[in-house]
Amino acid sequence: MPTPDPVTLAVLENRFRAVVEEMGEALLRTATSQILNSSRDFSIALCDARGRLVAQADHIPVHVGAMPFAAEAVLEAFRGQMRPGDCFLLNDPWHGGSHLPDLTIVLPVFDVPRPDSDPRPEASDHRDGHDLVFLCVVRAHQSDIGGATHGGYNPSATEIWQEGIRIPPIRLGEGDTLREDLVQMLALNTRIARDFRGDLMAMWGSARLGAKRLQALLASHGAAKLNAATDAILDLAEAHARRIIGTWADGTWQGEAVLDDDGHGAEDITIRATVTKQGGALVVDLTASDPQTLGFVNSSWPNTVSAVRMALAYLLDPEVAKNDGAFRPLTVLAREGTVVRAAEGAAVTLCTSHCSNEIVEAVVKALSNACPARAMGGWGRRFRIAIQGQDPRRAGRKFVWHLFHARPGGGGHATGDGWSGAGEWHSAGGLKFGSVEMAEARFPLFFRRHEFLAGSAGDGQHRGGLGGELELVVETAGPARANTAGDGARHGAAGMLGGADGAPHRYTLIPGHGTPRDLRTKETGVQLAPGDVLHVRSGGGGGWGDPARRDPAARAADVAEGLV
Repeated sequence: MPTPDPVTLAVLENRFRAVVEEMGEALLRTATSQILNSSRDFSIALCDARGRLVAQADHIPVHVGAMPFAAEAVLEAFRGQMRPGDCFLLNDPWHGGSHLPDLTIVLPVFDVPRPDSDPRPEASDHRDGHDLVFLCVVRAHQSDIGGATHGGYNPSATEIWQEGIRIPPIRLGEGDTLREDLVQMLALNTRIARDFRGDLMAMWGSARLGAKRLQALLASHGAAKLNAATDAILDLAEAHARRIIGTWADGTWQGEAVLDDDGHGAEDITIRATVTKQGGALVVDLTASDPQTLGFVNSSWPNTVSAVRMALAYLLDPEVAKNDGAFRPLTVLAREGTVVRAAEGAAVTLCTSHCSNEIVEAVVKALSNACPARAMGGWGRRFRIAIQGQDPRRAGRKFVWHLFHARPGGGGHATGDGWSGAGEWHSAGGLKFGSVEMAEARFPLFFRRHEFLAGSAGDGQHRGGLGGELELVVETAGPARANTAGDGARHGAAGMLGGADGAPHRYTLIPGHGTPRDLRTKETGVQLAPGDVLHVRSGGGGGWGDPARRDPAARAADVAEGLV
């Protein structure tokens, strides 16, 4: 099949993107849990029959770079066994997932062969006269996934079996119907089965909507034309990315980033990136990173590759299509047994936040030598709290609530200051804190204060964005429990090219009776009583460039607005 003309390619590329964006809107509007329908902790991708990333929506970057691993895992497990109406599910980090709370649905889209079709026997699945053309991939973070603690994160874990239920690629549904026995088994392994079921149905509905839209495209254009268009779209993205990389300086540079600790005594865990740029190609070598740890800051391989892809994506032009082609110039190296490529069985649940943020930071630091005008200051680090308790307004109904408010600041950059409250490297603004009023209506919590935190940003020619300050009053029915999972209470977001680091986090528990104490970033079993206050002060982003070169008018404006 000849390559479609440029106009047709542009139309089809935008149609693919429109499909994944519509899938995301459907998931947002139908999900049950706060973590999805308010904080938007999900991502959508479209892959082809070879598992190549064709299109993604602007959701959570660390998800999307790893989602092709899920597509490939399903293809490997069920090659030759897929049928129209099937639905597949996984979450295991060594079977295509990144960490256990992220469930991934993969739904195949088939086409009945046409006389002019390209069967592609090496790339397609052929079953009952149908050819596999696309895979709709939906990844969504669950509010609970079982394991030893509520909320999907277990700071005490030393192995993955303590972190939740592991799901290799399984056939969750067939004949356009989910298997109720499997859904019941999975829901039984979570603490809030109602939310789990609702979110799973929303994910499935989103995938089915994508399949419906793609079937319409297949009906109007045919598989052969869409396959040829996919090849051309990926090739164009590769050429675009290589042209940009080719303008950067050639050389080999090092970058480092440091985690506070693993929660089990290991401190200052270092990610070391050696980046070699030659022509239009990049090699990122992480083999010198510290050994894997006992705690859950280790990274699975899909998550590490995704983090490096994120770093590259942030340095490319926004117009570059972020698909398989754009990442072809990139080679990632890592050694098994290190914190960036943990051996099977290691605790890894925090990896999508930490150490993914540190991987991005180390790579951007190294490449700031090659493309200083594109490098940005470090984005804030993740420090979450999950609260489990009973709501007195709903007959004592149990709930699990995840803190997404008081987001840290983004990094400064060559053309301006960082965004305040934008979040972390791994989400790049994709995670939202949602409405304060809605959170108060849905959960027994009172937001006494929620505002920018003055002085939290790293100074620079362009300063970082501000973190947030939050005073949260617990209004549960009786005692509640919390756990924390994050980093950045000792090491703030890195300054870049002479900019200052952002302030580290400081989270304090102020009991109604007793002495206030600072929370550690990795704690389980934190006891909360009605009337207790969580005082959150999140770090700001790193500055960019020499602070001495900051415009005096910008400094005066910061003072006038109370930002410093």
